[in-house]
Amino acid sequence: MAFRGPKVWLWRWRRNPLKRRADAVEAWLVLGAWALTVVAGVLAGLGVSQAVEHSLARERVEWHSVVAHLTEKAPGTPAAPSGRASGERVWAKVRWSAPDGSEHTGQARVDPGSSSGTPVTVWTDPEGRLVTKPATAAQARLRSALTGALIGVGAAAMPFVGGRVLRGRLERRRMEQWDAEWARFGPLWGRTTG
Repeated sequence: MAFRGPKVWLWRWRRNPLKRRADAVEAWLVLGAWALTVVAGVLAGLGVSQAVEHSLARERVEWHSVVAHLTEKAPGTPAAPSGRASGERVWAKVRWSAPDGSEHTGQARVDPGSSSGTPVTVWTDPEGRLVTKPATAAQARLRSALTGALIGVGAAAMPFVGGRVLRGRLERRRMEQWDAEWARFGPLWGRTTG
């Protein structure tokens, strides 16, 4: 196991007579990659998070619940009269009126065995199309935070990986230069004077 001395902060920028130009380039590359990683991740994450939250807030404002009625008997058997619903719902055809008065039909989830004409609450967009129930404010915050975090990590990964690849190439180049110098000066060390 190799001995490593105490960690020296900012060693890449300290004066050193053995420091080469490639070492300085690598130091600035590492700093730039880390800065770009942090900035890209934070900006992308915040931007996407705000966009998702705004979109979900707009849905809460624009989407409305309307009462629709079953046009036919729903498949399945009705729930037991014990008052406890099983939680299972089935798809059935429903009809509702849009805000402009036009009639629409579509498929909605209803209790099994519901009879024709049973009222069902559905959600529609401004054009009267069926949509899912909009997310609550708390759900929207959670969804936007998770989406922003995921996109932020993804955006931060690109400059981070790019910096690692570039640093690896610099490392290989530096090792090739060392090999060339060693091949040139190594044989001279074996000679004795006298």
